[in-house]
Amino acid sequence: MSATPSLLIDLSPEPDLHPLYPTTAQISSQIGSHSGLDPAQKGVLVAHCLTRACAFGDISVVQYLLSDSQAQGHVDLGLRDEDGIGLISLAIQGFGGDSDRDVEREECVRLLVSQGANIAADNAGWTPLHYAAILSPPTLVSYLMTHGCSPFALTARKLTPLDIVTAHSMMPGKEDIALLLEESMRGQGWTGGRMEQKRRLFEQRMKRKWKQKEIREDVGKVLEVSPEWWGKNSDSSESDPDEDDEEEMADEQVYTPHPDYASMLVFSPPLLPEIFDSLIANFPPRLKDASPANTLYMLARFACLTCDHTWLEDLIIGATDAIEETFFNRAEDLSCLVFWLYNTTIWLHLLQCDTSINEACEMLGSFELIEEVINSVFVFIIRFAERRIDQLLDATMLSFTPMASDFEAVQFESEWSFLRPFAGKRKVPPTSPANRSNTPSSPPSPQRPLSPSHSQPAASSTSRGFSSLRQTITRTRGQSSGAPLSSLFQDSPPSPSPLDLISFLSALHTLLLFSDINPAIITQLWSQVMYWTSCEIFNRVITRKKYICRSRAIQISMNLTAIEDWLEEIGMPRGVQTHFAPVRDLLNWLQCLSSITEFPDLVATIQAMKHMNPLQMRRAVRDYKYEVNEGRMTEECVQYLTQLQKDWERHRVKLGVEALRKEIVERDRDREGSISSLINDSASGSGTAPSIAPSIDAISPQQSIDALLDKTLDKSMWEPVKPPQVLGELLDSRHMLPLLFPSDPRLLAALPGKKAAVGDNKRVSVQSFNSNLDRDRSSSRASVAEPLSWRLRDRKVREVGIGILQWVDGVRSASRWGRPVAYDVEFEDDEAQVTASSVELDGEDPTIRVKTHATPLTRKPSGRTRGRPSMGETTPIDASFDDRISNSRP
Repeated sequence: MSATPSLLIDLSPEPDLHPLYPTTAQISSQIGSHSGLDPAQKGVLVAHCLTRACAFGDISVVQYLLSDSQAQGHVDLGLRDEDGIGLISLAIQGFGGDSDRDVEREECVRLLVSQGANIAADNAGWTPLHYAAILSPPTLVSYLMTHGCSPFALTARKLTPLDIVTAHSMMPGKEDIALLLEESMRGQGWTGGRMEQKRRLFEQRMKRKWKQKEIREDVGKVLEVSPEWWGKNSDSSESDPDEDDEEEMADEQVYTPHPDYASMLVFSPPLLPEIFDSLIANFPPRLKDASPANTLYMLARFACLTCDHTWLEDLIIGATDAIEETFFNRAEDLSCLVFWLYNTTIWLHLLQCDTSINEACEMLGSFELIEEVINSVFVFIIRFAERRIDQLLDATMLSFTPMASDFEAVQFESEWSFLRPFAGKRKVPPTSPANRSNTPSSPPSPQRPLSPSHSQPAASSTSRGFSSLRQTITRTRGQSSGAPLSSLFQDSPPSPSPLDLISFLSALHTLLLFSDINPAIITQLWSQVMYWTSCEIFNRVITRKKYICRSRAIQISMNLTAIEDWLEEIGMPRGVQTHFAPVRDLLNWLQCLSSITEFPDLVATIQAMKHMNPLQMRRAVRDYKYEVNEGRMTEECVQYLTQLQKDWERHRVKLGVEALRKEIVERDRDREGSISSLINDSASGSGTAPSIAPSIDAISPQQSIDALLDKTLDKSMWEPVKPPQVLGELLDSRHMLPLLFPSDPRLLAALPGKKAAVGDNKRVSVQSFNSNLDRDRSSSRASVAEPLSWRLRDRKVREVGIGILQWVDGVRSASRWGRPVAYDVEFEDDEAQVTASSVELDGEDPTIRVKTHATPLTRKPSGRTRGRPSMGETTPIDASFDDRISNSRP
C-alpha cells in the first residue's frame, strides 16, 4: 500500500486586521517592515483603524495615521461605508455619546477637514453640516460653513440643515445654531424657505393658542364662565389666521338662497313647543354657535314660502317668547346672555337680508319682535355689568388712594387733630381701602352753617389751642411707632384698586369679542355702562360729604383716568368718554371752588362747567370739607350761587310743566295716528310711530350708527344719544340710552376686527399703576383718526351641518339624514299649491327642487298677543304627505 503525501497545515494565527480598540502601538507594530503583512493587508488595517478612531473620536490615533510615514501611504480620506457616510460625518455622529470626549472629537473633525477629507453628502443626501446642525456645538457648525459645507445643501427629501433643526418647531437647545444658519443663508441672498415659513406659522399658531387659552382661563375666573362654553374645538377653530380673513359684501345669492328644500326645515305647528324646547330652552350655549339662528331662519323660510302667515307668525312669536323666557330664567349666566345676543342678532340679519321673506316678516311685525328680544338681552348684560361694577365702585374708584403718602398728611378743620391717632387705631378693617389709605375722620357736625366763611376763625383758634397737644402726641407716636399690623401678615388680601375694576371690564370686553358680537352693539353697550358708571360716581360723590373735598377730588380724578385710558386702549370712540363730562366738571369744581376769591373768576368758572347746574354747584359748596389753612369762597360769590340756585329752581318748574304738556300732546297725537292707521289699510307698511323729538334729532342717532360702521369715516364722528337734561341735583343712572341697529341689515353680521382684541388681561401692580398715572395725565389724548375695526364673514355665518337636524327632529330621527336617499318622491297638493317637480340625487347630496309661491299676506299682523297659540288652521299641506313619504321608504 503506497503512502499518500500529507498536506502541511499552517497553524499560525491570522493577523488581526480589525481591532476593536486600535492603539498607536498596535498599529505601528503591524505596519512595520518586519510585521509580515502585505500592502493590501496594511491598507485594510489602516482603513479600519482610521474608521474606528473617527467613530470614537480618538484624536491620537487619527494624528498618528495622518502623520506616520509608513501609514500615510495607506490612508484614504475618501472612505465611505455602505450608506455612503464619510469619515467627517462618522466623527460628527459620535457627539453626545460621551460628553467628556466632545472637545477631542471636535478637534478630530477639524483635523480631517484640514487634511482634505471628503465632505460630500451620503446616499441620503446628508452632508456633514446636516449632522453637525443637530449634534455638534455651534463652533463646529461655523467652522464647517467656512470650510466648504454649504447651508443650502439639500437632502433627498429637499431639506436644508436649517429645515432639519427647525422643522415644525425649534429643537431644544439649537436656537444658536439656527441663528448661525439663518444669518449665513441670508448673507447669501436667502429670504426664507418653505419649511422655515411653516415653522414660523406653526410657532405663531401655538403662541396664539396658548395665549387664547390663558386669556380664556382669566375670563372664566373673573366672569365665572363654564369651560364647556368655549367648546372642545375652540383652540383649533381660531388658530389659523387664514380663516379670519375679511370677506367682501357677498352676492345676493348668499343672502337669498334658491327656494328649495335645501334651505328650509319642514315642521308642523303642533310640534313647535317641542322644537322650541330642544332648540332654545335646552340648547347648550357654546362660543360662536349660530345653530339656533340658522335653524329658526330655515324654519321661517318654510313657513313663509310654502305655508301661510299663520305658520310664520306662530313660529316668530313662539321663538321670541321662548328665547326671552330662557335668558330671563338665567339672568346671572353671562354666557347664556351673550350666546342669545349673538344668535338673535344673526337671526335678524338672516331674515332681513333674505328678499324672498323679508317683506312678509316686516308686514307681520316680526322684525320689531326680534329687535325687542335683542334689546332685552342687551339690557340684561348691562345690568349684569352694573351689578359687578357696583360691588367694586366704592373701593376702587372713590376710596382708593393712588399716592397714600401725599394724602395722609391732609387734615380737615372739622376734625380734632389729637384724636386722629386713636381714630386710626379703631378703624382697621383690612378690606376697606377707604379706612386703610385715607385719614379717618369724625362725622361732620350737623350744626355747620351755610356760609363756610363763618366757621374759619373757630377752626383756626381750635387748631392753635391744641397745637402743643398735637406736638406731644406726634412725638409720642414717633417714639413708639412700629411696623404696621398689616405688614406682619403678608397673606392678607391686597386692597382693591382701579386695576380690579379694569380687570372685570377687560374680561367682559374680551368675552364679547370672542363671541363675535356686533361692534356697533359692543360700542353702545359700553356707552350705556359708562353712562351708568358716570352717574353713580357723580351721585355718590355729591351725596357723601367725605368725598366733597379738594384732596378726594384729586384722588378720584386720578382713578377715573384708568377707565378713560382703558376705553382708549380697546379702541372705543371718543363719544363713550363724553359720559364722564359731568363727573369731570364736579371734580374740577371741588378742586377750584376754595380758590375762587373774585366774582369774575366765579362767573368764568361757572360758564366753563357746562355739564353742571346751579343746584349741584351750590350743594358742593354747602357740604364742602375745608382743609386746615385752606382758602374760602367770598360771601359775595356764595350769595351769587344762592341766587342762581333760586333762578334754576324756577326754571326747573317751568321746564317740568312744558315737558308735561308736550307729553300729553304727543300722547294724543299717537292715539290719533294709531286710529287713522287702523282705518286706512293702504297706509305704508313700515308702521313706525312718529317720534317725539324733531326730525333732525330722530335721524341723527341712526346716521351716527351708520357712520360708525363706515370704514371711510373716522370712528370719532360717532356720538351717543344725549340723555335728558338734569334739572335736580342727582343724575338719572337708570335712564337707558336707545339701542340702534345699522340701516344696512348686512352689517348686522359684522364681527369685531383683529385690532379690537384686548392684550394681556393680567393684573398690574398698584406700584406700576401709580408710576404711570403722571405719565398718562401729562400725555396728550389725541388719537390717530381711524375707522372702527370690524369685518364680515357672511358665508361662514350661514354654514350649517347635518347635525342641526337633531334640534328639530331629535337625535334618533336625525341620524337617518346622514344616509343617502335612494328613492324618488313626486306628489301634488292643490291646497298648499306646492309641487315637487323632481328629486335629483348625486351621491350623498340629494337636492329637492320645489316650485314655491308667494303667499298673500295682510298689511298688518294679526291681533293676537305674543305667545298665544294660533286658533286657526294649521295644516295647509296635505296630511297624507308624511304617509306617502314613509311608505316610499324601503
